[in-house]
Amino acid sequence: MTDLPDIDGVCPPRFSAVKDAFAANFTDAPEGLNELAAGFSVCIDGETVVDLRAGWADTARTRRFRADTLVPVFSTGKAVMATLIALCVERGLLDYEQPVARYWPAFGQAGKAAVTVGQLMSHQAGLPGFDDDVDPSIWFDPTTVLERLCAQAPMWKPGTASGYHPITIGYLAGELFRLVDGRTMGTALREEFAGLDLWIGLPEAEHGRVAQMRKPTAAPDLGTIDAVKRSAFLDKGSAPGGRGSAEWRMMEIPSANLHGTALDLARLMTVAATGGFAGRSVLSAGTLEQMRRERIAGVDRVVPFDISWAAGVMRNERLGVFGPNPAAVGHSGWGGSCAWADPEARLSAAYVMTRQSAHLIGDPRAVRLQRALYSAL
Repeated sequence: MTDLPDIDGVCPPRFSAVKDAFAANFTDAPEGLNELAAGFSVCIDGETVVDLRAGWADTARTRRFRADTLVPVFSTGKAVMATLIALCVERGLLDYEQPVARYWPAFGQAGKAAVTVGQLMSHQAGLPGFDDDVDPSIWFDPTTVLERLCAQAPMWKPGTASGYHPITIGYLAGELFRLVDGRTMGTALREEFAGLDLWIGLPEAEHGRVAQMRKPTAAPDLGTIDAVKRSAFLDKGSAPGGRGSAEWRMMEIPSANLHGTALDLARLMTVAATGGFAGRSVLSAGTLEQMRRERIAGVDRVVPFDISWAAGVMRNERLGVFGPNPAAVGHSGWGGSCAWADPEARLSAAYVMTRQSAHLIGDPRAVRLQRALYSAL
């Protein structure tokens, strides 16, 4: 047990169970994962109904975890990436059913000519990592990363299985977006959703607002290790390294280094829940259906879960970690963060924290909050 820090934010009596669960995560969290700092936010029909935060932004406890404290959410940012790709589909710049090579001819090398946009976004392209040893500093040279991935043969026949692409999907989807839209994803995020404190590529001037993270004490369980899993997670060059955290934060890696707040993640996920944002229509019903529908399902070749993949987001149907409704979609990030959209409840939500766990999907602190939330609906 630990002392309960002051909880700031908004939580009407209707959602008192959510605030109780949030408080309990600081004093009596599952698996002893007591929070150091966390935020949890919920929107219904685009309106904020819950916005809670507590804790300290630094390990020395000199900075309170505030409304403007930024948290790196790692792969939870893939939900934002998926939304930006869907925006291109909405505008006729991309078609999920067309080959990536139609828009990016170089991608079609080495047996990838038929890989569709939808297959790429649902981790079916067979490029979860590099197929030979690379220095981790390669990730700071996007041109070289893209050249190597374009020339690389898939590690399995595309379209036959999913294999989670932890880092590579951000470079691939980001380049596809740039080719058809003309902007980087980081620039488009700022311009299309102005006012949200979400960053793909964080300017150095904002680094002082970032919370310190406490890494997990155990490695995630990847199941039986093979060459595919090693390339995605375990090889020396499977993740960016060698340049320091400041340069990593400034890079635009849509799959891995989004920084933001729980509230603005929840607000952004309103697009996937309702099609709208801030009172305007963003995605039509047809585009939403294409974004959220199942593209492939089964035991993933990289992460040891039975997953129903949509176009860049996980469907809740088989996982059951984004509330009780199978139609919900979302994404989890390294250490426990998550964001999801529930079209049935017209709800979007996000959880961020600074104490990371070894759970790849379904951190028990987030699940506790989700259960409390849905019990109040």
